[in-house]
Amino acid sequence: MECNYAPFNWSSTTKSDTTQPISDVDYCDGYDVVMAETLADKMGYDVQIVKLDWDNLILSLQNNQIDAIIAGMTDTPDREKEIDFTTPYYVSEEVVIVRADSDLASITDIQQLSGYKVQGQMNTIYDEVIDQIQGVDHQPAAETFPASIQALQAGGVDAVVSELPVANGVVAANPDLAIVRFEEGHGFEADSSVSIGVSKDNTDLKDKLQSALDTISEDERQQMMQDAVDRQPATEE
Repeated sequence: MECNYAPFNWSSTTKSDTTQPISDVDYCDGYDVVMAETLADKMGYDVQIVKLDWDNLILSLQNNQIDAIIAGMTDTPDREKEIDFTTPYYVSEEVVIVRADSDLASITDIQQLSGYKVQGQMNTIYDEVIDQIQGVDHQPAAETFPASIQALQAGGVDAVVSELPVANGVVAANPDLAIVRFEEGHGFEADSSVSIGVSKDNTDLKDKLQSALDTISEDERQQMMQDAVDRQPATEE
């Protein structure tokens, strides 16, 4: 995982009951970490969290440097050509984050973003769905999600595509920003679920992960996410 995508995963210098070490001095925390720990406990495994850039996740899996991707990754047809996925371990909602004092804070339809500068993270569904907005000024994708938020706060872009739990955390930490949720039928057409990625030649691990995942109820998953949102850092690095 990236350890840079709260509340799914983030880096910390403080050890706690929900963190895992990623270096001699740093730890990773978040929904994905707790999910990994929960699955490992059910499977009789130990967890080692590896911090990687988003673009290196699939390659590292294919090179056997890691065993699984639990990083808020959506199962897409393109990714399915490279790796396998479990069923979703969380289902969210696509939203946008805007400056709270912007006229965009009150819009209800994605088409009202026409003509505005909208940005997403590189190689994610956030960037892909932007072209569903007619006449949008689709900005070059940000390398990381925090970078897109910084661009928004600096006035370089007008809106950033996100999913709801991530947006909740960002706005809680940054009162100058606001979340826009769209009316039914007027939002992005997108798969907002996230799944666990495994290599195509590791069907045994995939089956074990799936069996363990099937025992975690929807209420448990939602509580794990709410807990992650509540404890995530007040500011993003």
